[in-house]
Amino acid sequence: MLGVQVRIGAVQWSLLPAPAITIHDFRTQQAQPVVIGTLSAYPNIRKLLQRQLVLDRIQVDDATIPRNSVHALLAMQGAERGGAAIAIPPLDHLAFRNLTWISYSGIAVAFDGEMDFDPQWRPRHATLRRPGHTPPFTLTLVREGDADRWQTQIVVGGGTAHGDVLLKTAKDGSMQLSGQLAPHDVEVASALATFNRRSPVAGKANGQTVLSASGKSVGLLTRSLHTQTRFTVNPATVLRFDLDKAIRTRGKEHDGQTALQELTGQLDTQNGAEGMRVTMTNIRARAGQFTATGKAMVYHGQIEASGNLDWIEGAVGVPITLSGPVQKPKVSVPPGFYAGAAIGTVLLPGIGTAIGARIGGALGEVFKGEGKKPNATK
Repeated sequence: MLGVQVRIGAVQWSLLPAPAITIHDFRTQQAQPVVIGTLSAYPNIRKLLQRQLVLDRIQVDDATIPRNSVHALLAMQGAERGGAAIAIPPLDHLAFRNLTWISYSGIAVAFDGEMDFDPQWRPRHATLRRPGHTPPFTLTLVREGDADRWQTQIVVGGGTAHGDVLLKTAKDGSMQLSGQLAPHDVEVASALATFNRRSPVAGKANGQTVLSASGKSVGLLTRSLHTQTRFTVNPATVLRFDLDKAIRTRGKEHDGQTALQELTGQLDTQNGAEGMRVTMTNIRARAGQFTATGKAMVYHGQIEASGNLDWIEGAVGVPITLSGPVQKPKVSVPPGFYAGAAIGTVLLPGIGTAIGARIGGALGEVFKGEGKKPNATK
């Protein structure tokens, strides 16, 4: 049914004190195998006597689920069965401990959780948590009666992101998920560290998040999930990047930090067949007499970003670009900026440097477009 070979260490069947079947050491034969240490399924005895398979609960312990391998299984299963889904018996309760999810980019995160189901696989109550992590992370869903609407409570990064989600189902079976969350006092670096990711910024974030997804299955909903978050971090710190040093050394050195009085912008995430794409737009940062604006995109561990640093009340703008691996991006400043700054210093110290730099930056872009480079020594 899965379309791949499967190896199982042992299977045990018992009738007392309740009917149960337990599978040990389940492993798919893949480059990144799906591994389940122990899976115990408890069928409903009354339904079983009526020759119907209905599961009261399933308990999963010590599992490793690589996202890429699961997608490969689903693709092969669809091809084998002409696109038809595997029939899964009804289930009342699912619980798992130490379930490790491996993302498209290879980041592994372990979770504990449990879920109670209503008919048609609607979660009645669900909890997801990161065991042993400080500050704690929990996600709780509670269904509102029989409606396809759930109250959502998230505790992460020492703050909260509460809200609600709504599911609409069309006559053809397609589903549309929508929702809103309100991040409040979420420490950005700590929140990302919860999922074993490094944040470029530290500080407590507040804002509003809108989420949406569509598809004919829960898997398709997950793969199409899109979020939009308008955020404010006040104050904030840019980690592992010293903007002042980057300007003074013309991008050759930038190790350090940059303190910001305020950071605002919009963060968009889009799940897809090849992982998540993260886009930041309308970024605006303030540090003393400096302001910066820009945009950035992170995908497959690579960053492409561009921005402008203004100071002296907007009299000068330094264009800056970042590109390359997220852990070690390359920083560059148009050479025309330095040429203009030198001209300004000669004509009029101080403010002349600022005006000349802005002119030089513009000239640098012009020369760049013509395939020429201004000579910074003249």
